[in-house]
Amino acid sequence: MSLNIITNDSEKCEIALDGLYDVYDPEVGLNVVDLGLIYQIDFDEAEKKLDATMTLTTQFCPMGESITSNVTESLASAYPDWQINVNLTFEPPWDYSKISPEGKAFLGR
Repeated sequence: MSLNIITNDSEKCEIALDGLYDVYDPEVGLNVVDLGLIYQIDFDEAEKKLDATMTLTTQFCPMGESITSNVTESLASAYPDWQINVNLTFEPPWDYSKISPEGKAFLGR
């Protein structure tokens, strides 16, 4: 898997990421995966629970609630019978180094 996303199931994580490429930070115009906002996605097959840990570009991101909600909806769409938990963290804080090479190219960096 590309990027630095921690997971306990690479195959399921790829499926989850497929949908997350369609979730954008509207202020930046880049998806949450290439922006490096997704830190971890873990799966509990027995309990049908998906736990995702993500961040935002800033703690005071005005679109934070919308982005988090869209991530939850995307994961629920990929895993419709699963309980989805999206946890927001600011440790470690986001910075430009977390942007994928594709994201940097898109942003012209």
